[in-house]
Amino acid sequence: MDTPKSLGRGLWERLRSGHLSTTFALLAVLSAGVLLGSVVTGKVSGKEQQHIDTRDAHQLVIPNPVTLSNGFSAIVKEVGPAVVNINTESTPKQANRRNRHGLQNGPLQAQPPDGDDNNDDSNNNGDNNNDMQNFLNRFFGGGGGMGQSPEMGTRRALGSGFIVDPRGYIITNNHVVDKADHIFVKLSTDPTDSADQGRPATVIGVDPATDIAVIKIDTKTPLPTIKLGNSDGAQVGDWVLAIGSPFGLNQTVSAGIVSAKDRSIDDPGPDNIDKGQFQHFIQTDAAINPGNSGGPLVDMAGEVIGMNTAIYTQSAGSEGVGFAMPSNTLAQVYNDLIGPGHKVTRGSIGLTFQALQSSAVGRVYGFANGGVIVSSIAPGGPAAKAGLKPQDVIVTVDGKSIKNGTELVAIVSAKKPGATVRIGYLRNGKQATAEVGIADRDKLYAGLLNGNEPSTGPDQGDAAQSKLGITVEGLTPAQTSQLGIQGGVLITNVRPGSFAEEIGLSNNSVIVEINRKPVTDEASYRAIVSGLKSGDDVVFVVRDPRAQNSGNTYIGGTLP
Repeated sequence: MDTPKSLGRGLWERLRSGHLSTTFALLAVLSAGVLLGSVVTGKVSGKEQQHIDTRDAHQLVIPNPVTLSNGFSAIVKEVGPAVVNINTESTPKQANRRNRHGLQNGPLQAQPPDGDDNNDDSNNNGDNNNDMQNFLNRFFGGGGGMGQSPEMGTRRALGSGFIVDPRGYIITNNHVVDKADHIFVKLSTDPTDSADQGRPATVIGVDPATDIAVIKIDTKTPLPTIKLGNSDGAQVGDWVLAIGSPFGLNQTVSAGIVSAKDRSIDDPGPDNIDKGQFQHFIQTDAAINPGNSGGPLVDMAGEVIGMNTAIYTQSAGSEGVGFAMPSNTLAQVYNDLIGPGHKVTRGSIGLTFQALQSSAVGRVYGFANGGVIVSSIAPGGPAAKAGLKPQDVIVTVDGKSIKNGTELVAIVSAKKPGATVRIGYLRNGKQATAEVGIADRDKLYAGLLNGNEPSTGPDQGDAAQSKLGITVEGLTPAQTSQLGIQGGVLITNVRPGSFAEEIGLSNNSVIVEINRKPVTDEASYRAIVSGLKSGDDVVFVVRDPRAQNSGNTYIGGTLP
C-alpha cells in the first residue's frame, strides 16, 4: 500500500513530467467556456426583457374552408345520416356457454343441418383446422364486452345498422339483437347524451344462417336511407369505407380496401354441420372493431356492398382482417324477412357431403375435375326417394356442371319447396340422372341431430401400424347396429407424426372402406392395407360413432 509520503512524491513526479499540466490546461479552457456562455446567456436574457418592435410582423389568417378532391368526405356526408347506433338490453336467463376452444359464444342460434352443404371438414383434427375460428370474435358492444355480467343483472350491448327504407326499416346483424328484451336505435341527428337511449325498435325477422336481422323504428317523417350496391361488382383492391359505432363512438369512419372475396369461416356445430355454410364474406382491411357490427361497408359510389359482421383477431381489436356479408345476400334475405312469413325458406334435397377433402379422394372416386361426393342420405328425403346413395358423386344440377359444394348449395337452397331439379351423378364410374324434389330445409332436418356416445374397448395392436400409423380394433354388434353399418374397424390410436395424423384420421373414428374396398373386420382391414405401397393414393371412408347421422367422411392422401 502506498503511504501519503509516497503518493506525494508520485504526484510531484507527474507534475514534473508534464502529464498533469496538460490536464490542468484543459480544465482551464472548459471553465472559461462555461463562464463565457453564462455571460452571453445573460446578455440575451436581458435583451428579451426589453421592448422589441414587431410592427413588421404579419398576423396569421385562417383561410376560408376549401373542398379538396377527397371522395371519402363526400361519401360520408351522403351516407352517414342513414347509419344508426343500436343498443340493446337483456336479462340473461343463464350463464353464457363457452365453445370447445374456450371462447365465449355470442347470442348465435344453432342452425339445423343442411343436407346439401355439410362442410364436415373432418379431414382435420384438433385445433389446427379451426385457426380462423379460434380467433374469430363476433362484435358484442363497446370494449369487446357485453356490458354487465349475468350475476349483475341487465346486460347491455352495442352495435350498428343502416336504414334501407324511409319508413324506418333497418338492416343489422342478428347477433346484435338476438335475445334482446329491449332494442333502441339512435339516428345521427338524435341527442348524444347517455340519458337518451334512443327510439324503441321492433324485430321484423332474423336469419341466423347468415346472421342478418331486420328491425324497424316508428317515424312520422321519412328517414334518410342508404343505397345497396351489387357486391358481385366489388373487386379485390377497391377502396371501401366502414361506418359504424366502434366502442360506442358514433359515426366513426375507417378506410381500406377489399382484401379478398368469398371468404368462408368454418364454424362446426353438432354432427360437424357447418353453421356458417351460408356465410361467404367480403374481406377488408378497413379498421373494424367491437360495435361496428351491423354497419355498412361502402364503395366509392356511396353504395353498400357489405355489412360488417366479424373480425379475425388475437386481441379482440382490429388487426386489419374484417369480414362483411355481401350486399347481394343482404338483399335476398331482407326481401324474405319483410315478406308475410318473416323468415327465410331454403330448399334442400336431403343429403350431406364433405366440402374440404384431399385431392386423392377425387382421383380415387373419379371426380378429380369437380363434383360432390355424397356422405349420407336423409331417410325419407327427396334424394332418398330419387334413389341417390352415399358415395354417389353429383356432377351436374339442371345440366350445369358442379365443381364443389358451394355451387351445389347455392343452386339448391335458392329453389322453393315443391320445385324439382335434375341431378346428374356418377355411381361406380357410370353416369346417371335423377329427378329430385325440393323440400324445406328446416323441416326436412328437424330432429335429425343426436348425441349418442358409443362404448369403446381397450386398445389392441395393429399389424399395419408401421405403414399407416394407426391401431384399430373390431366393432361390437351394438356399435355396428348403432351406426347402421355391416362392419368396420375402430381407430384406437394415431401415432404422432404418422401418415394417418398428417391426413387427419383421428381416434374413435370408424373405418368402413379403404380405396372403395369394404372394411368389415380387422382381417379385411389388414388385407387391404398390406397391398398399399409408397406413392399410392389412399382414401378412407370413416364414420363418427358419436354422431349417428353424420354420414360418411372421405379422408385421403398419398402414401409416402
